[in-house]
Amino acid sequence: MLMKFVDDSKENVPKRSESLAVGIKGSDLHQAQVEVPAEEPPPLPENDQLKAIGKRATRWDGNLKVSGAGKYTADIRLPGMLYAQIVDASVPHAKIISIDTTEAEKMPGVKAVHVIEHVLGNAQLRDAKQELPSKYPIVRYAGQPVAAVAAVSPQLARAAALKVKVKYDVLSFVVDRDDARKHDAPLVYPGPADQAGTAGGGGGPENVPQAGNVRGPAEHKAGYIDEGFADAAEVVEARYTTQVQTHSALETHGVVADWKPDVLTVYASTQGTSTVRDELAYLFSLPKNKVRVITEYMGGGFGAKFGAGNFGVVATHLSKKADVPVWLMLDRQQEHLSVGNRPDSDQSLKIGAKKDGTLTAIQLVSYGTAGCGTGAGCAGPAINMYKCPNVHTQEYDVFINGGPAAAFRAPGHPQGCFALEQSIDELAEKLGIDPLDFRDKNDEFEPRRVERRIGRAKFGWDQRHKAGADPGPVKRGMGVAQAVWYRIVNMDSGAEVRVHQDGSVELMSGVQDIGGGIKTVLAQVVAEEFGLSPKDIGIRIGDTQYPAGPPSGGSCTTASITPAARNAAYRAKLAFLKSVAPALNVSSDDLVLQDGHVLSKSDSSKSWTFKRAAAKMRTSEVAARAERVPDYKNVGRRLNYGGVHFIEISVDTEMGHIHVERALAVQDCGRPMNPLHLESQINGGVLQGISYALYENRILDKQKGLMVNPNLDFYKVIGAQETPKIEIHVIENYLGLSSTDAGGIGEPSTMATAAAIANAFYNATGVRMRRTPMTPAAVLETLGKVRSVTA
Repeated sequence: MLMKFVDDSKENVPKRSESLAVGIKGSDLHQAQVEVPAEEPPPLPENDQLKAIGKRATRWDGNLKVSGAGKYTADIRLPGMLYAQIVDASVPHAKIISIDTTEAEKMPGVKAVHVIEHVLGNAQLRDAKQELPSKYPIVRYAGQPVAAVAAVSPQLARAAALKVKVKYDVLSFVVDRDDARKHDAPLVYPGPADQAGTAGGGGGPENVPQAGNVRGPAEHKAGYIDEGFADAAEVVEARYTTQVQTHSALETHGVVADWKPDVLTVYASTQGTSTVRDELAYLFSLPKNKVRVITEYMGGGFGAKFGAGNFGVVATHLSKKADVPVWLMLDRQQEHLSVGNRPDSDQSLKIGAKKDGTLTAIQLVSYGTAGCGTGAGCAGPAINMYKCPNVHTQEYDVFINGGPAAAFRAPGHPQGCFALEQSIDELAEKLGIDPLDFRDKNDEFEPRRVERRIGRAKFGWDQRHKAGADPGPVKRGMGVAQAVWYRIVNMDSGAEVRVHQDGSVELMSGVQDIGGGIKTVLAQVVAEEFGLSPKDIGIRIGDTQYPAGPPSGGSCTTASITPAARNAAYRAKLAFLKSVAPALNVSSDDLVLQDGHVLSKSDSSKSWTFKRAAAKMRTSEVAARAERVPDYKNVGRRLNYGGVHFIEISVDTEMGHIHVERALAVQDCGRPMNPLHLESQINGGVLQGISYALYENRILDKQKGLMVNPNLDFYKVIGAQETPKIEIHVIENYLGLSSTDAGGIGEPSTMATAAAIANAFYNATGVRMRRTPMTPAAVLETLGKVRSVTA
């Protein structure tokens, strides 16, 4: 997945000066002169002056979803389709000596078998009857894909998979981060020669210096850390640990692959149609125009659903072999084991400040495991949240024999916030400063300053009691924490808008809707330009035959695609007006579109319905296409997003139970395009944050190397009974950066929740909870009511 931070410094395009609204409505909103590309549409006014954008439009495809008419990948049924089942490694670390598929191939109804190899770091698949290479493929975690079968029914495919015999030379393994750091721990990557053979894509490093199972550090230095602590009047130092969180999207990973001589068509549950196309085109040596990827409906993705994946490559090979479509959806156990996870963390954090509350130093050393992959860093908040002259962070990856990590909603930031925001509160208390005032002192980001002020009033922060002051066994407390995320724009974002002679209007783009509601937002954008209702706009997205759309990750979708959509709609509108003007006996620049009509600016008696005017077009349709242009100059503002979460909890100190009673999320995301959809995303972010803080936890058996809870019975996620009252306030923060000025909300809405719960726990009990998940056992141990136990 390619994410591009915008930089238009090298763009040499004609510009014009425009007066744009910049700042926060109700705070510092003002007009600023901004240079914009000459072909851009006129700037949009504030939301309260618009008809479609900024309104609480219901989901464009809501009826299709609830009626079952919307087809998800798992619903796809094609003529002659087979069903595939992946064969997973049953051991955590081994050389594969042989794979015998003979019995599976002999079963009636089995049409194709495939064996997965990973040679010299590049995914390759060879026929099952070929001998394995002299350097045996290596399994590095239990659940790693090694083979697959395709049969005429799912039941038969599962039965055939059980007939595949894999012979292992079992190797020693380690599945605990702390154990893996020991000098005598079994090595996940013993040496350069062994690194060459990871079956199924374990994500191992190539030519990366490491000591044992520890890789790193990735280091950030600013200022002089020793001098910073010498200048501090107070210093706090603590250790924080967080757990591995697995992906639990409602729809598991999967594809339906249909290999044909002229084109490979793949229906995929993906966050990036183009990423699936590009990988399959590369691996199968196909031109990109011979690969079509479709994602009409998608049941959720939080960072792990990019690219073809082993399952997509396997399904494609099986389809090619059998000459029919192949359906392959992972089951829930495979979802827990092999598609990625949020890494854990072990953070040693030290921060210091002067007597007046000015931060002088932040030092973080973190160790985390991304299984047999990398990417366990968590220093983003420590580096980017607060103004501090001296910052030093060191991030280490620790390899274990576990499934490799993948991006997970705000990668590294919930872990980093959990530590940083507790230490900020602790330091504020030592200095005798209110936590919100302390943040005001050190946080220069204006949206968060406004969010803290709003939250303080709405949540009743000033009524918060002292830590541990609540009498009785059930204690209540309030906590706060805040977030930092980054404006990411993917420039490979385009859209086409068509107006037909029957008055219908449609937009096309390869962007996919992963559940956030981008279909509706795109309909609102086009409707605003044409003076129509969003329900009047046809939306055709999630298909690589349409103009390129951005991957949906990093909170970049809305910021990336809506400017392209508006620009295409604006150009199509101009073409439409030019086409109908002669038949209406007016000039095109005298026409305006409003409330479903075409009106004359100079003669109020001249009015036509949009449909009637469209019938007068000279051609059957007019169309326009546009791609994302770079953000306008930054007008002196930081390209970040914030968010502040306030939490109130109750703690049963006898049972160890934490209950989140209410939450307030105050967020910013540029121009709010659809408050209803934003609230839905923020609700989900808060709930996912609570689930991470209190419940979710991948548990690997140290003796067997197996995950003991690879299901949704024993891998606990938040449910209806644990859902608190959630209040949401979204500020209008106009950035003056694009033709829609939109931003994203997925990441900022989840990263501060766990830290706010931990700070509320301290306010309730007077004791710091420095680890997640905050299970009853962990709570009782932290309160000193039981001896050390495993959470």
